[in-house]
Amino acid sequence: MANYDLVVRGGLVVTAGGRMRCDLGVRDGRIVALEDGLGKSENEIDARGKLVLPGGIDSHCHIEEPWTGGARNADSFASATTAAAFGGTTTVIPFIVQQKGQRLNQEARRYHRIAQESLIDYTFHLIVSDPSPTVLEELPSLIAEGHRSIKVFLTYDPVFLNDLQYLDVLAVARECGALVTVHAENHGAIRWMTERLLSAGLTAPMHHAWAKPIVVEREATYRAIALAEMLDVPLQIFHVSGGEVAEEIARAQARGVKVFAETCPQYLLFTADDLDRPDFEGAKLIFSPAPRTHSDQDALWDALARGTLDVVSSDHAPFRFDDPEGKMINGNNASFDQVPNGVPGIETRMPVLYSEGVSKGRIDLETFVALTCTNPAKLFGLYPRKGALQIGADADIVIWDPNRRVCLQNAILHHNVDYTPYEGIEITGWPETTIARGEIVCDRGVLKAEPGRGQFLAREPYDYIRPSGRLPTPFDPTHGKATSTQRFTRRAGRNGRAT
Repeated sequence: MANYDLVVRGGLVVTAGGRMRCDLGVRDGRIVALEDGLGKSENEIDARGKLVLPGGIDSHCHIEEPWTGGARNADSFASATTAAAFGGTTTVIPFIVQQKGQRLNQEARRYHRIAQESLIDYTFHLIVSDPSPTVLEELPSLIAEGHRSIKVFLTYDPVFLNDLQYLDVLAVARECGALVTVHAENHGAIRWMTERLLSAGLTAPMHHAWAKPIVVEREATYRAIALAEMLDVPLQIFHVSGGEVAEEIARAQARGVKVFAETCPQYLLFTADDLDRPDFEGAKLIFSPAPRTHSDQDALWDALARGTLDVVSSDHAPFRFDDPEGKMINGNNASFDQVPNGVPGIETRMPVLYSEGVSKGRIDLETFVALTCTNPAKLFGLYPRKGALQIGADADIVIWDPNRRVCLQNAILHHNVDYTPYEGIEITGWPETTIARGEIVCDRGVLKAEPGRGQFLAREPYDYIRPSGRLPTPFDPTHGKATSTQRFTRRAGRNGRAT
């Protein structure tokens, strides 16, 4: 009788903490052995010469979201998660979106229903765009049901929150044990710049970056962190685009603020110059925050290597290009502010980062695993069930060919979008086999499992996002009381003494 349901033999097993060459044994969807010379198995994979990695976790992707103005996401949960699996990802965290005036719990029920078509496991962030008293009362029960992260926008009509609304959401998160994630750009500044650009006739895709200079992201990042610091709420800044923003985050981390941050492959490969392409092609690269400069890319790589930025997600936004419900919803000569934002990338996230990072010597293998697998698992309360290759963890495994060269073309991808921004880019390193909870779901370009097998991952309270216990005054604004036992921070004066 076989000892294991599956054995992966002879590969280099890589985790965020190190690497070793051994066999890996799976039983009942879990990892049960990591050692040489494992016994017989019903199924075996020869991984000699390959890397054995934890399945990736894409903690920022948009799937089947409603969009104002008639545009729509081209990917369903079935197509998006299939594409994710082919790219080495075994868990996704998309969004439950609340539009103005909607009840959040009603939207939660709808998203849970449509997500049942997922090929791989999933959990959700809650987008709060209208924190009315009713919605704020709904949040604690939704958090308790396992939705332990909330996203807020500090820009974009009609979803952005003002500072008072943002503070209300932070207070609920602090009380209930949820992580807050932030799209940080200054709404008023962007609106002001956009109006003046349009008045000057500067409407091309390239002017998207002019409307959103890095200063609007830097200011909003500082403000988002400062207000979270006032309430002692752990925070993640989404899609950091450049050096000035990373520096702002590093300063907060240096003073002990619990702030985490991510970037995405598009910020590592594209600059504002790529928006200036002929025939409306630049619209393919309209995403927010906008792409920056080559020096910003160098700063991002440095921030990833130092750990200032600890997650790389895709921010997958699957709008088709040549489609009246996609990028061209307002025609093929629309002004930059009338083009749906975002790029597809759920399948290319890990290959692009591996190729540009590991293959080119910018980061090591362990850092790659940390950024794409282990850190998001820890940050979002999925570790050690996910993001790890250790006894007892889910058998979410990727067999990775570190030497395979692939020219990225949309024709070889599995999303439902008519383009990839990475068209023609040469990649070194490619996922060969993806295993999710012990089941081979993709193997050498062939789908081996059917959508609908994915499971919702309810997240219990976890220590990784426990507040630091520091407040700027002896008053606890979340609980509305002064406390003598609460530690608080005081600003140092010129003589070095607290003032």
